[in-house]
This record gives sequence, C-alpha cells and structure tokens, in this order.
Amino acid sequence: MEFSEHIKTANVEDVVLRQPLHPSSRGTLCITGHHLLFSVREEEGGSSRQVLLLLRNIDATEKRIAGSSGTITIKCKDVQVLQLDIPGMEQCLNIARSIETLSGLDCVSDMYPFFYRPPDLSLQDQWGLSSPERHYSQMKELHDRWRLSTVNRGYSVCPTYPPAVIVPKEITDDMLLKVAKFRQGGRFPVLCYYHRKNGMVIMRSSQPLTGANRKRCREDELLLQVVIDDSDKGYIIDTRSRQQAQQARMMGGGFESKSCYSGWKRLHKQMERGKALQESLIKLVEACGDGSHNMDRWLSKLENSKWLSHVQTALSTAGLLAECVERDGHSVLVHGSEGTDSTLLISTLAQLIMDPSCRTLEGFLTLLEREWVQAGHPFQQRCAHSAFSHARLQQESPLFLLLLDSVWQLWHQFPLALGFSEALLLRLATEAYASDYGTFLCNSDQERCSLEVKEKTHCLFQALLRPKEREPYSNPLYEHTELAIWPSVHPQSLQLWRGFFLRWTLQTRHLEEAQEEIRNMVNEWGKLVLT
Repeated sequence: MEFSEHIKTANVEDVVLRQPLHPSSRGTLCITGHHLLFSVREEEGGSSRQVLLLLRNIDATEKRIAGSSGTITIKCKDVQVLQLDIPGMEQCLNIARSIETLSGLDCVSDMYPFFYRPPDLSLQDQWGLSSPERHYSQMKELHDRWRLSTVNRGYSVCPTYPPAVIVPKEITDDMLLKVAKFRQGGRFPVLCYYHRKNGMVIMRSSQPLTGANRKRCREDELLLQVVIDDSDKGYIIDTRSRQQAQQARMMGGGFESKSCYSGWKRLHKQMERGKALQESLIKLVEACGDGSHNMDRWLSKLENSKWLSHVQTALSTAGLLAECVERDGHSVLVHGSEGTDSTLLISTLAQLIMDPSCRTLEGFLTLLEREWVQAGHPFQQRCAHSAFSHARLQQESPLFLLLLDSVWQLWHQFPLALGFSEALLLRLATEAYASDYGTFLCNSDQERCSLEVKEKTHCLFQALLRPKEREPYSNPLYEHTELAIWPSVHPQSLQLWRGFFLRWTLQTRHLEEAQEEIRNMVNEWGKLVLT
C-alpha cells in the first residue's frame, strides 16, 4: 500500500504541542505512514526533544478551525490527550484527514509491526516463549492420563485453537471431531492447567450446542466423565447467569444438563463482556478526565462506571475457581458462550492465585501467551478502539485491560508475591492497543499463521525479557512463595488503577518516581550485601 496517497501535507513548521506533564512547546510536525513526529529545538544548549506517536495509538481526533489556523485534539488509546495548534487552515485540515485515515487502517499487513526493524533484534530470533508441545513436555505428571493431540493440525477443526492441544488420553481424535461439532466454534474442552499439589486440572471450552431440543453428544459426555474418573465430582463454572444460559439454549447454544453430566456440578457466575464492558470503560475514562475537582461528582461518576465492580467479579470468580481446585480438590471446566473472553480472564487469574511459577516475570508472560495469544482471544476486534472513539461500537471490549487491572489489584495486595512490576502491566496495556511488535496482531493463531506474523514481525514477550529491557519490569521486592495468594474482593480492598487511568497526571508521576527510588535503594542494598 502507498501511504503517501493519504498524506497531503507531510510536515508543518511552527506547530505548538500541548502535552500532559510538559510545558507547551513550538516545533515541527511530520506525519509518516505510521507515526506523528514532533520535533522541538530547545533554546539553551541547542538540544532537541522529539515526541513520536504511533498513529495506531490514536483513538479519536477533534479539529477546531479559528480564522487562518486550527487546533487538533488527539485522544489516544492509552488515555493520553494531546493538542496541536497548527498555523494555516488548509494544513490543519490535511493533517487531521491524514491522521483519521492512517490511524484507522484495518489491513494487518500494512500495520507498523511489519515495518519495525530495530538493529538489536533479528527476524530469525525465536518467536514466543512456549508452545503446547513444550508445555506438555514440561509436565511429566500429565503423561499417564493426558496426551498431546494434533487433531487441529491446519486449523481444520477449530480456527481459534492452536494446532496442538492437551486432551484426555482415552479420547481419540475421531471422538474429538464429534465433540468439536457439539461445541460453539469447535472449541472442545482442552486442558489449560494441571495443579501439581493434588493432580486436579482446569479445562476450558465454549458452550455446548444442546439447543431447544436438548441435543446430546455421547463423546462430549465421555470426555468430561474421563476427567473426573478418580474423583467424586467436578465443577463447571459458567460465566453467564442461569437465565442467560437458558436463553442461549433457545438460540441453539446451551449448557451441560445434570441428567447427562451427572458427575459435574454447574456454577453460574455472570461476567459482563462486550458492549457493557466497553461502555463501562468509556464512563470511567470520562470520570477520570473530569476537571471540575468536585469530589462528590467524581465518586458518583466512578461508581456509575461500574468498572471496579467488574474487577471485583473477575477476582471473585477466579477465586472461586482456584478454591474448587486448591481447597476442595476438584477439577473444573470453565466456559461462557464463545470461550474466548471471560473464560480466559478467570483461568489466567486463577493460575496466578495458585501457581507460583506464573508469578515470575517470564512465567507471567508465558501464561499470557498460552492463555490469551495461543488460546484465541480476538485482540484485533476487542482492541480496535479504546475509550474515546466516536465510531459505533462493534466487537470492542476491554477484556485484556480488565485482566491487567485485576492483576494490578493482586500486585497491590501482595507487593512481594509477584515478580514483575506495575511498569510491565502498563506496557502491556499500551501494546495491546498499539504496538511495534506482532504479538497482539490478529484474532487467532490461524490468522497470524496465514499472514506470516511470526516470520515477518518481532515478538514483544521476547523483547521484554532481554537483559537490558527486563530490569524496569522486574519487582525488586519479589520474594518467592509456594502459597496461594487469595485476593480480598471487599470494595474497600479494591482501588482505582491510578497508574493507568490517571497516568498522565502529576500525582501518578510522583508515584512512579517513588517506585523508581525504591528500585534504586534495593539495588544499592544488594550491592552492599555482595561486597
């Protein structure tokens, strides 16, 4: 694609940039196929400052023309708001038009990760941290009762699953083909976590297609029965309300009935997703941008957004899942409708609660890769827009941001138990919406394969683990513990994630400086101990 056809005015002199936490500055604005570049030469010393903004990070623009000049307000997906004062009405309109067009391009192969070539990275480097094959080989305890199936080779059975998945050894590939036809989108039950302490597992899937006629699938029933053969029962956590599950059955979906799945007990924990969750984010960001300084109004807006109640539900549902496995000693199947959103959210949080290996920097990134990237979360659809967009809502929903917020609550409640820092969560929140890397491109492993994402882009997770990158993303206070970390979900225990939602304010900048000072003190102490 020729980006130049969308750029009528490539650069403008004498532009004024108003940016949070910086004084307004005058300089040159340039626009390329993927970036806005603002350069300002400082008066003293002749040094220059540059601001580089990925166009993909722009969620909405607003332009205002006054006489012969104009102002463009840029609202970013990372909730930053910038203002450009541009001399010349025509230049202002041209720049605004270019930003609107280039920031909204949908063709994945035209996006910046396919052009990003840093000198210290090679496309020949390993892409990703793990694979289903490696995950299975590392868990020798599984091999007696579970196997690695390649039934989805070529993505012929389920387009949103990876080519290899872990399933019960007694279930053949022919059986899996029948189970896949009985589950929405072909997402048959697969293992995502094995609890070494007691041998229990977490599986995830999509809803069964029982429909109004209460169809059955013997192979599906057998698969779930095999999982709990050595136990008295298992739990199914359905992330829909009982009423929503009943309605889904009338539309061709459904749930596992007690008569057909007698060894399984169904628990319904309704979790919002889709439009309701996106609107909650919009209301929260609007509240955080309220400049009235009226505390009652601010608290009312915060409560009305319902964002913290979504965080509470996510943590309490994950806690329930972890309790079933860790404390009660039972295996669990998790699903909602498609199994690509809230299912992944609570399975990830439950693993963080129970498994210390998921709490290290590398362990956490591997968990995200396995449970979100490989497991088929539709990042491109869910993260197409953030909180400012004027576009009509389609399939946007901030599930991944809700996960990161929930993880931050864990990090805040257990400051020594997680091996990564808040800076990592902030970086991931930004990268999911606009990135130099290919990790969060597309909606499934199949799409990434067909577009050769792994061959033509760099992997974010690998980059974050490089020695020169990893220090700011590591928690200097981390102390390994084998114990589960049970989050408190009382309203007074949950806090607004100021680091993200108020990240462009002076107060949050002071918190970042304090955290950096703690890091330096711990590093200095470590050097003294060594000497």
